[in-house]
Order: sequence, then structure tokens, then C-alpha cells
Amino acid sequence: MPNHPLPHSPLSKGPGPARPLPAAGPAGPAAAPYPRRWAALAALLLAEAMNLLDSTIMTVAAPVIHADLGGPASGIPWYSAAYTLPFAVLLITGGRLGDIAGPRRLLRLGVAGFVLASTVCALAASPAMLIGARAVQGAAAALVIPQTIGLIRAMFQGDALARAMGSIGPVMGLAAVCGPVLGGLLTHADLLGSSWRAVFLVNLPLGLAVLAATPLLPEDRSERRPRLDLTGTVLAVLGTGLLVQPLLDGGLTRFALRPWATLATGLAVLAVFGLQQRRRSREGRSALVEAGLFRGRGFPAALAASLLFFAVVSGLMMVVVLQLQLGLHTDARSSGLTLLPWSAAMAVASWCAGTRLVPRYGSRVMFAGLAALLAGTLGAVAVYATAPAASYPWPLPVALAVCGLGQGLFAVPFFTTALHRVRPHETGSAAGLLNAAQQLGGTLGTALLGAVFFHAFSAPGLPAVHAVHAVHTTSSAGGPGALAALHGVRDAFGVAVALIACTVVAAARMRPSPVVATAGDR
Repeated sequence: MPNHPLPHSPLSKGPGPARPLPAAGPAGPAAAPYPRRWAALAALLLAEAMNLLDSTIMTVAAPVIHADLGGPASGIPWYSAAYTLPFAVLLITGGRLGDIAGPRRLLRLGVAGFVLASTVCALAASPAMLIGARAVQGAAAALVIPQTIGLIRAMFQGDALARAMGSIGPVMGLAAVCGPVLGGLLTHADLLGSSWRAVFLVNLPLGLAVLAATPLLPEDRSERRPRLDLTGTVLAVLGTGLLVQPLLDGGLTRFALRPWATLATGLAVLAVFGLQQRRRSREGRSALVEAGLFRGRGFPAALAASLLFFAVVSGLMMVVVLQLQLGLHTDARSSGLTLLPWSAAMAVASWCAGTRLVPRYGSRVMFAGLAALLAGTLGAVAVYATAPAASYPWPLPVALAVCGLGQGLFAVPFFTTALHRVRPHETGSAAGLLNAAQQLGGTLGTALLGAVFFHAFSAPGLPAVHAVHAVHTTSSAGGPGALAALHGVRDAFGVAVALIACTVVAAARMRPSPVVATAGDR
């Protein structure tokens, strides 16, 4: 599933604007407050929550969707990755389009596309149709999310701006908590025979409400309109797609030439993308990536830490649901309630970190979060090692709550530390890159840990699709594949422990060595 946006930081709730944040103007008479700004803010927060809710709902609904539409169970991760991959790679381009055409126009276009794609998702008759519609959803979200902070800054000033930014965290935290539970309840309720289709239909009233409120928003077009880097966008999309595809298909767990060749090609395309971005920067042309961000080790290490951390949290939440629904045949409601302690603990810890801990302890809270995530992951490994294959692992929610505490504690100090040495004109690009890495990490985590799970789950020779269909045909615990699912989730959590260790190393390198300021920096 896509990772949760992080409350209590305006840059952590989703991709920041792809342009530098506007500088404060010269001293002078205060501008008149923008009329209807609080109603307009509610519409922007609803658009943010809609995108997050749609991604988190998918976590518990995906196995039921696959049971209905058919196909191999190893295709389940595609339902999340098809959304997060275009979302990640098109974020910065979406921000640039807002600079060119105006954020209100782009937000309206993105929300309309999101609503239409959600309708197609609800009507999908095949896995390919659903995956294609999910990709359109992700691209539409990439148009919506980068516009929100710019519009908020255009409507508010001073203390009102601080209050408006502060409202993002609680709303996103509530959406993060409600997503898995709502997805489980809607799928289990089977309203009017809609089953999993209701998780997409819920976007229609939300999206239509945002569209109805868009006349309240100002048109804040950028004075200096950047050029689009279409070549860079194509290279980024192609490279990441080639990189993720063999992971999602589980091909790297087999000794076959084609998936490894695809992976190598993706890495080569991304290398070409890096060279192309550097050349554009040297020539003074608009590039997707601000080259100055890579002048030291701090920001590249932050990108690596973001990628690794959110790969862990997204991948783990997905494999927990897979083990419950494919191995124990629990329903979607039970799966959603199992994840509730994680989401609730994450929201509470984020609030505590932002209001109490980070102001007092600074970046040390980030490492406390990593320690808590590691402890919760190891606790889950112990639970799975001792739990009977055919029984619900009752101590698991406690371990998942500790993981949620780790995620919440990591949030605010990570983004604060990552942006500490970023120069003002690089803030927008840095925020966009960090959040793109966050979404891409969720995609890679879903692909990697999903591949590990399905490698063990299919090892005994059980046709995985039969286990998926058993979600609808039986409510009894255990059954075929229970032991294989237990082995799969245990292996996935073991890989996650290694990824957390790598995250600690990357986070430790986020503090760059002192740099002597140059005249250009002053």
C-alpha cells in the first residue's frame, strides 16, 4: 500500500510544491485577508484526504478484489503499485504544470480525472482494466497534491498561515487511521452487492464536493513559468517502471534472464536520466531535479532513508493482510481492525513528536523512531515464529502498534533534518523529491516484500489463486496455504529487519559535514 503521509509537517503530508516557496515580501501594509479562505482550505484538505484514503483503503481490499477478478495472487501488489508509481514519478511534473497553467486549474483537472478513474475502477471487469484505471488515478493525484501548499500560502498570511498549515496533520492522521478500517468495513458490508467496488465509489461524493468548491480557490499563477522537462519525465517513468516491474512480478526470485535484464535496463535508464538532468542544469535549463541538492552527502542520504523507510512500512502492512486473508481466510473487516493499532499509534506518536519531543530533542527522535520500528518488527517476527499456522496471532496487534509508534516518531524529525541545509531556492524541489522518494519507496516495498511473501506462499505447490478465492468461500481459520502464508510473512519481516538496518545507516549520514558558506549562499 502507499505509505501514510506524515502529520505535523507541511512538507510531510504529501509532495510539496515543485517550485520554491514564495519569499516574504517587503515590509508594508498587510494585505487584506483572502475571502472565504477557511472554506477553501476545507476543500483542499478534503482533496488531500481523498487521495490518502484511496491508497490506504486498498490495503485490505486488494485480496478480495483479486478473488473476484481472478488471476494469479502474485498480481495483488500491482493494485497498489499501479497507483503509487505514476504518483511518485509525476509529482514534480505536476507541480511544474501548476506553475504553467495555474494551480486552481490543475487541481480541478486532477480531481476530475481522479473521480472518473475511480468510477472506472469500480466498474472494472478484469485485473488489467483495474490496474490501468489505478494508474490514471495515480497520475491524477500527481496533478492535485503539488498544488495544495501553494494555494494555502496564497490565501493565508502570518499566524493564520501557521494555523492553516497546522490543520494538515490532524486531517491526514485521521485519514490514515480510517483508511484500512473503512476499507475493511465497506468490503465486508457488501452494500447493495457492491463488495470491494464500494471502496472506489466512496471517492465520487468526495471528489464532486471538491470540484463544487474550486470556485472558492484563488488563481495563483507563478510569475516565472518554468519549462517542462518532457525528456526527463519520460526517462524517469521508463526507468522506474522497468526497475519495479520484475519485483512486482516476482521474477527476481527465479533464476531467469529476462527479469534481471529488465532490472538492469531500468537502472541504466535511470543513470541516463541522471546524466540528462546534470546536463540541463549546467546549460541553465529547467530540470526536474535541482542539481545543487546533491552537492553534499546529506540530501542524497535523506532520499535513501526515505526510500528505505517507507518501503518497510508499506511492504509490512501489505504482507500482514496477505497472511491473514490468504493464509487464515479472515475477512476484510478483521484485517482492517488488525492494522488499526498501527495507524492509531502512528497518529498519536506523530502528534507527540511534533508538539513535545522534536522541539526538545531534535533529530534524536528520528533514531528513536527507527529503534521502535525495529523493536516492533522483531516482535512480530517472534509472534509469527511461535504462532500456530492455523490460528490468529493475537499478540500481533501489540507488535504492530510499536511499529506505528516508530513510524510516527520518525516523521517530523526526518523531514526537518532532511531540509535543514537546503537553500531557500531549493526548498520546493527538495520537498518534491523527498515525497517522490516516499511514494517510490512504498512501491518498491510493496513489490519486494510482496515478492518475498509469494515466493514462500507458492513454494508448496498450492495454486495461489485458489487460496485467494477461499477468502469468499470460507470463514474458517487455517485451510490450504496457512503454513506457507506464515512462512511468507515471516520471511518478509526478516527482510524488513535488514532494510531497517540500512535505513539507520542512511539516516546517520543525513547530517552533512560543515560547509564553508560561499558568497552565493549568503
